[in-house]
Amino acid sequence: MLKIAFDPSYSHLLPEGHRFPMLKYELIPGQLLYEGLITGQNLFSPARVAEEIILLTHSRKYWEDLRDLTLSPREIRRTGFPLSKSLVDREVTIVQGTIDACLYAIDYGIAFNVAGGTHHAGYDWGEGFCLLNDQAVAANYLLNTGKAVSVLIIDLDVHQGNGTAQIFEENPSVFTFSMHAGKNFPFRKERSDLDIALSQGVGDEEYLSVLSDTLPKLFREAVPDFVFYLSGVDVLESDKLGHLSLTREGCRERDRMVFQHCKERGVPVEVSMGGGYSPKISDIVEAHCNTFRVAHELYF
Repeated sequence: MLKIAFDPSYSHLLPEGHRFPMLKYELIPGQLLYEGLITGQNLFSPARVAEEIILLTHSRKYWEDLRDLTLSPREIRRTGFPLSKSLVDREVTIVQGTIDACLYAIDYGIAFNVAGGTHHAGYDWGEGFCLLNDQAVAANYLLNTGKAVSVLIIDLDVHQGNGTAQIFEENPSVFTFSMHAGKNFPFRKERSDLDIALSQGVGDEEYLSVLSDTLPKLFREAVPDFVFYLSGVDVLESDKLGHLSLTREGCRERDRMVFQHCKERGVPVEVSMGGGYSPKISDIVEAHCNTFRVAHELYF
């Protein structure tokens, strides 16, 4: 069964001025329900992640300052959000959604969090609208509970997963891969196990060729028993923050490549949706829905 973490807080608890692009969190499951691809049984609402699980990944001081709303003005500016209790509540729900999706992926091969992909949050910082790193926390949860031994993180958001890279820089159990637009946020990059920085304007043919060459090498080197996939659609040509030029079909083929590699090897994969900032929200929703459609075709 395809299981998808979704909670109204994903969009409702965002500050004014940030809600429009994040309406996708409601529209994606709505579209999938309309198509009949899923039913209400496929959706689940996560609880809050426990503090001890957060502390497997983030520093105690950073977490407590975030929880208690005592981050410095400079730290708050770095997150891009005005800090509030509701925003922290939203974040801890997203993180638990990714953990829950991991457990469903172990059972069913693949599972999703409609939100997540908060890959700019590092060990002791938030950045770029990311307060806690959902996939990093979930990876450490799997490793610490013995549910995984070797983790591969495939980050295909248009922005480098700098927080994820920094968190796992010294951890041989997690292989971090980020393929992103080189001249784009974050302007100070961290070092992933493998970074591929693409030139501005790269389109379907070059992008998919590079990915096709890279994926087999990743699986050979990392030998993962669990995969995290960050499937941002800010790689689209229509995206106002992306600087790459993929079509919707190219983006769909990207997802197919990742899922086929996981499925052929019998490796469960958790998918967090990541970014998407096209001016027309229909472009964002359709591209994200394609990710679910491909997963449904391959797995169910």
